[in-house]
Amino acid sequence: MAELIYSAIASLDGYVEDAQGRFDWAAPDEEVHRFVNDLERPVGTYLYGRRMFETMRYWDSNPTDESVPAFVRDFTQIWRKADKIVYSRTLGAVPTPRTRVERSFDPIQVRALKATAGHDLTVAGADLAGQALAWQLVDELHLFVVPVVVGGGKAWLPKRLHLDLELLEARPVASGFVFLRYRPVRRRPSTES
Repeated sequence: MAELIYSAIASLDGYVEDAQGRFDWAAPDEEVHRFVNDLERPVGTYLYGRRMFETMRYWDSNPTDESVPAFVRDFTQIWRKADKIVYSRTLGAVPTPRTRVERSFDPIQVRALKATAGHDLTVAGADLAGQALAWQLVDELHLFVVPVVVGGGKAWLPKRLHLDLELLEARPVASGFVFLRYRPVRRRPSTES
């Protein structure tokens, strides 16, 4: 069975974008980019909300010639070979190959996809990931903490979500970035009356 991974890059105070909607402060350097490439290489399907897909579709038109560094070309190829599912009520036809649109997030469909997929899946975008977390579909959380405090914006996790987590890995990567890998600890129903 494939795993569903929520991967995000966030400020030290927990935001994936600042109050102005910017995230340029989260741009990875070469070492972080190569680390991300290795994490993304086994992914077979990306689950995106509309806004995240619109950000990531840049990789469909990114050059793959010698005008860009090898680590950037590598990520371009990783992204292009994976399937993409975009959850959007408003998006029409998608202009990228290997991409389909679903009008709503269906946890039963995602469970079935996990059960039959030959490769891991990732969910990207805080809102969509919040839904997957609420339905207990996420098997791992990968967080890159950026050494910056932005003071507000869009949080990487939804409010009022309670998760018990087991730390699987903590590693400084580069430029002050820290990679954290967690597994949700599934709560068992209480047997006390």
